[in-house]
Amino acid sequence: QVQLVESGGGLVQPGGSLRLSCVASGSIFSINAMGWYRQGPGKELELVADITSGGSTNYADSVKGRFTISRDNAKNTVYLQMNTLKPEDAAVYYCSADVLFRLGVGNSRTLRYWGQGTQVTVSS
Repeated sequence: QVQLVESGGGLVQPGGSLRLSCVASGSIFSINAMGWYRQGPGKELELVADITSGGSTNYADSVKGRFTISRDNAKNTVYLQMNTLKPEDAAVYYCSADVLFRLGVGNSRTLRYWGQGTQVTVSS
């Protein structure tokens, strides 16, 4: 059983900053990619950023230069530093973790787990 617990959401004014955190716990052998997704009102779920176990990052065009994703592999934690927030950034943010399970010698599976979501509101 794997759980992802998010924190750091809240209300912020346009131009402000927030840092989201997500901690994965449970029977984890290792985690491959981790990421952040968001879903605004009336919108579909979209990828915000993701990061590989080796530290390679990918960002949505809308957040490049403003958001930074990072991770601490020893703590099974992924972060999203959000700067210069805009009203259009308001959404429920979900973290994800692609967890590798070792089933036996030479046998493994990867499953994606999701956090419960944390609300980010950007308003003056």
